[in-house]
Amino acid sequence: MTRLGELEVSAIGFGAMAVSNIYGDISDEQARATVNACIDAGITFLDTADVYGSPRDGAEGPAGTNEEMLAPLLAERRDEVQLATKFGITAIRTGEAGKAKRTDGRPEYVRSACEASLRRLGVETIDLYYLHRPDHDVPITETVGAMADLVAQGKVRQLGLSEVTAEELRSAHATHPIAAVQSEWSVWSRDVEARVLPTCAELGIGFVPYSPLGRGFLTGTLTRDDVAGDFRGQTERMGEGWDDNQRALAIVTEVAEQVDATNAQVVLAWLLAKGDQFGVATVPIPGSRRPERMIENLGCVDVRLSAEQLDRLDQIAGAVRGDRNITGDPRWISSGRE
Repeated sequence: MTRLGELEVSAIGFGAMAVSNIYGDISDEQARATVNACIDAGITFLDTADVYGSPRDGAEGPAGTNEEMLAPLLAERRDEVQLATKFGITAIRTGEAGKAKRTDGRPEYVRSACEASLRRLGVETIDLYYLHRPDHDVPITETVGAMADLVAQGKVRQLGLSEVTAEELRSAHATHPIAAVQSEWSVWSRDVEARVLPTCAELGIGFVPYSPLGRGFLTGTLTRDDVAGDFRGQTERMGEGWDDNQRALAIVTEVAEQVDATNAQVVLAWLLAKGDQFGVATVPIPGSRRPERMIENLGCVDVRLSAEQLDRLDQIAGAVRGDRNITGDPRWISSGRE
């Protein structure tokens, strides 16, 4: 178990985005079966967001359907899990690309988004409530101030931020204690190590890496055809750079063979070791539609990497073609605003 602020969570969490429509169709029943199996295996930290899932016909704003999918499970197992969700990405569908505002951090939106998530999830309290992306038109202190009111009201236990810069994190933490930062971090996405992770270490804030397996690429189990039908195949890393990035994958496979572990276990073990090096409580949140994959991932806690193997894995970042941003807006990720 690992502590994020006052919250005790499993060593790795479950990224519930994987059991929405992001990588193809899946039924709610199949999704809940996967999550239930993960909880049975000891993975109890569940991460969702109001924007995850397929929007219903005529919907405006966040889909909310991933949260709704979890509600029947939470009705039976709420006391067994630590629940995180996020708000702030508006997902307004106007049909006119680039014209809709993508984020909202206004205090009134904070309140309404939280009420909507509580209703969809069927719970009274959210354990960890994240701002999914900062609103560049609203000072982050105003957004976090409104989030702090939710803590005072008992609707939220702890606060988190996603894809924030070190400066934004400092300002937010001065307004109300932040328990965790969630951003992409993995052997091929290292930009947060420059400023964000040292700031987390200084302030005693945990870190929750999303896409720790490189959206599946680093596991070595995907083919190019597997990603051709979803957004991953449209990124440089997993599109044009697919062949070049086999060099990075080869390093992971090399180390995995040395320690008799899977690629997924090795890159997760690397993250846990790096978290220790930075002095930051680190809880990766991989996701999968297959519970056996998640149970395999949990084995990362038993993988021990030598200093030489860690150094070898550190070389991956220099072998990667394409950056980690999946949008054309550099401000979408923290390093684009540092």
